[in-house]
Amino acid sequence: MQNIKPIRGSTPQPDHIMISIFGDAKTSMAVTWRTSTDVRNGYVEYREDGSDEILRTEAETEVFKSDIDISNIFWAHLEGLKPGTKYYYTCGDSEHRSGEFFFTTQPEGLTKFKFLCVSDQQKGDPFDEPDYSHFNQLLKRYLREHPDTAFILTAGDNTDCGQHEQQWNGAFLGLEGIAEYVPIMFTEGNHDTRGFADYRNGIGRYYSEPAEFFCTQLKGSYPYNGPEGWKTENYAFDYGNVHFTVLGVNGPEDVNEWLKADLEKCDADWKIGTYHFPVCYTGSDCQNYDCYPVMTESMEMLDLLFSGHEHSFGRSFPRKNEELFEQPSKGMINYVLGNSNQNPPGTRSLSKVWHSAFYTMEDRTSMIAVAEVDGKKLTITATLEDGRIADRCVIDKERDVIEPYALAPYFNRTRMMYKGADLGLCQYQTTCENIDGVWYGCLSVLFSYFGGRVEKTENQVYLEGYGHWAKFIQDSKTVETDRGTVELENAVYRNAEKKNQLYIPLDAVKLFDMRWAYAKRNNFILVEHESEDKPITEQP
Repeated sequence: MQNIKPIRGSTPQPDHIMISIFGDAKTSMAVTWRTSTDVRNGYVEYREDGSDEILRTEAETEVFKSDIDISNIFWAHLEGLKPGTKYYYTCGDSEHRSGEFFFTTQPEGLTKFKFLCVSDQQKGDPFDEPDYSHFNQLLKRYLREHPDTAFILTAGDNTDCGQHEQQWNGAFLGLEGIAEYVPIMFTEGNHDTRGFADYRNGIGRYYSEPAEFFCTQLKGSYPYNGPEGWKTENYAFDYGNVHFTVLGVNGPEDVNEWLKADLEKCDADWKIGTYHFPVCYTGSDCQNYDCYPVMTESMEMLDLLFSGHEHSFGRSFPRKNEELFEQPSKGMINYVLGNSNQNPPGTRSLSKVWHSAFYTMEDRTSMIAVAEVDGKKLTITATLEDGRIADRCVIDKERDVIEPYALAPYFNRTRMMYKGADLGLCQYQTTCENIDGVWYGCLSVLFSYFGGRVEKTENQVYLEGYGHWAKFIQDSKTVETDRGTVELENAVYRNAEKKNQLYIPLDAVKLFDMRWAYAKRNNFILVEHESEDKPITEQP
């Protein structure tokens, strides 16, 4: 019986054709494609521009068994190429071959080049044939405007549900006419690892660790130099005077050690990373526990980190150890790319204390960023699809400045920030206090701000949020909680000078699974919680 192929299923004719950087970008290029399992072998034929000599490289093959199809994935590694040279190529076998495409290798001594950044271009509809046509046309327009683009770097969520091949079929169709000519460097996002036991009805959601479909299809497309157990999801490559590290969303402890070792031996002018989850997030209810504090040490060795996930835009001040600076030498800049395919974030975006540039992107629009490296100067221009400029910044390492100039905030009274947001008017007269090296805060104001329960009685305050509660008593270290009686290291006190409120040692936020840190340079306290729930108390 003849197998019935799904919509957009594999055929003997090569498709999903893409090129990518897998080794020395001056002398090599990877070509990836897919066919049905009828085709067992494949190769790339290529020639130098202006030459009639045809060269041939055999491809490696691996079977890809997805939820809807069985196909063969081919990877041909073209090596021994000439730097700064245009090549034409075709792929397939002797009977089924692609059309002719071309690429250009990196020139020798390159310190000036351009690349595009996209993120969160995923589409889930229609169910069997997700439509990436808008993204395809938009990206082609940017490439016409920037024909010297060296490669395209994504920040993740290239698909809506990456454990379902319908999604990859749509995503690769969205790159048709692009990926054959311009190297595509995918970063894995959480949606790229997501699947459902019942995809059609969205039942039984899970996340694959490692990202099975991502890794199987791209195993030979990228340098196989990531941490053990998490290769392909994580890889590093060099282009020009920049070292790029692409980080997946799984195994953060292992990735941290790998990234630290990788960057310690790097002497490139620029160290640029991609990681789907933002460190300096824009969502009002989001969190950065996926990368902080687990990956703080390694990430802060980077000059710049491109992220996505939240579908809105934000560029941070240089940040290190929670402190914010103006000079790029002082910390890592987190660049949250917004979304590249009309995927608004909903009503959730909010400018935070760490942002020097921000845009909600709650309108139905798309953003693509153009990054231009020129020696030790990096210019990033993020534009919306209608041409409006959301951000244009110049990071100048030689002058150690970022333009347009912006001053990182400083507060003359120690303010509390929750998930990066200022508590505003409600803490105007209840800022934090440091007594003999111990930080105290008016936690009743904090809980009121994020929607927790606050009940004040004589000399007591009851706080409830994120599934936990605690009762604090004036002049006492003893606290009743949902997990038993706890002794604080320092007692609660009444602050007569600040609205006569009870001030609680900030370490008490740990009772609610929160963490806190003091940014000395900027004089603020940052409180975080890993939950993205909205703990507003119920109205009886």
